[in-house]
Amino acid sequence: MRGTRHRTRSLLVASAVVAGLLVPAGLYAAGHVGAAGSAGSPAADPEPSGAECRTSVKGSRVVAYCHNPYPSTDRVQLHTECARWWDIDADSKPVDIGPGRTVRLDDRCWKEVGSAWVTHAAETHKAKAS
Repeated sequence: MRGTRHRTRSLLVASAVVAGLLVPAGLYAAGHVGAAGSAGSPAADPEPSGAECRTSVKGSRVVAYCHNPYPSTDRVQLHTECARWWDIDADSKPVDIGPGRTVRLDDRCWKEVGSAWVTHAAETHKAKAS
């Protein structure tokens, strides 16, 4: 029985050593293959976008002012989570902000506001009515 345990332990240690040597070599080779495949042009930096929003909470009211300094349109939406379990949480209607524009979003709870935040989305293309 003792010989079997020793053999099993030796096999486990040997396989761990081999795996430890092969994994870095495989990662090294994969890194060079990936680098050679992408040797063309570097990826372009994405154009900056997204409105800057400032949110304030006073009592049961939430107000957010969002300004878009970028040339692309941003769509913003105010989300309000009320503190009381029985008070209904609300999401404002999404608003598109054009370049150089500022919008005001507001909402309220019956009692205290738990939290409020603004989400952003890229400009959506409206379907044309035919």
